[in-house]
Amino acid sequence: MEKQTLGSSSLNITRVGLGLAALGRPGYINLGHAQDLQQNYDVQAMQNHAHDVLDAAWTAGIRYFDAARSYGRAEVFLGSWLTAREISPSSVAVGSKWGYTYTAGWKIEVEKHEVKEHSLPVLQRQIKESQTLLGSYLNLYQIHSATLDSGVLENSDVLKELARLREGGLLIGLSLSGANQAETLRRAMAVRVNGRPLFNAVQATWNLLEQSAGEALQEAHEAGMGVIIKEAVANGRLTPRNQSPAFQEKMAILQETAAHHNITVDALALAAVLAQPWVDVVLSGASTVEQLQSNVLAVNVKWDEETAVSLRPLLESPQTYWQTRSHLAWN
Repeated sequence: MEKQTLGSSSLNITRVGLGLAALGRPGYINLGHAQDLQQNYDVQAMQNHAHDVLDAAWTAGIRYFDAARSYGRAEVFLGSWLTAREISPSSVAVGSKWGYTYTAGWKIEVEKHEVKEHSLPVLQRQIKESQTLLGSYLNLYQIHSATLDSGVLENSDVLKELARLREGGLLIGLSLSGANQAETLRRAMAVRVNGRPLFNAVQATWNLLEQSAGEALQEAHEAGMGVIIKEAVANGRLTPRNQSPAFQEKMAILQETAAHHNITVDALALAAVLAQPWVDVVLSGASTVEQLQSNVLAVNVKWDEETAVSLRPLLESPQTYWQTRSHLAWN
């Protein structure tokens, strides 16, 4: 798989990466997540399953892996896989995130799966945890779901600590969520510590349904930030698992276009992201080897304007997209 650097940094990444949000914990909001795990939530079984998907990703050429403190045992599974396979830190890129604490206790039906707190004590605690589990593999540390209302971009103590971590060799990024991604990103791009822009990279949602952050992401790319795209298949809504009656007209468009390209629907959704010139990495959120192998077919899709035009009817307003996402069930 083609390699390039993440933004203006020297970190080598691949065009497709693997996000571990669905692999590190029993409960997640992806459609059919319980089915993917075969409802076997034994810790060792889930680690073995995660290692199988990681092996498939490595075989497919993927060299960027993305985790978070709140993804259950994702960092544990990733770290143990990197060590067991004796993968050199110089041959792989690893990102993780801080700011959410996993609180589900390895259960699925709980009041809160994760608790958000973008404070200095949480950053100081979680960077130690991430470095303990990932060691010299960790390259990129990101604020998890930075939003304007969390106040993290005005918290001088947090910003100074992130700058200190960057001086120690880590790249610093932020992930975004919600209908105001673009505004949050532009605010982040203006953050300076000791006269220098703080953030090296941004991870945002952009897909065939939600494209409101596109212009801001292009601006970030032009400013030298690495751009990582998550939720390319919208937590399964851009796959045949989406059986919502209200979505079937759009699903027909997806399936017809995918058939025209002789490709799967999920690969088409990832290809739409890769077609954007400002994207460095699109994350596969695969929960199974089969999903991973289908996702990576995106790199072979020949995107053209006709395809782009045919898929425009899928677009939703940011408010509709994020409201729909908020109602997806943990399973």
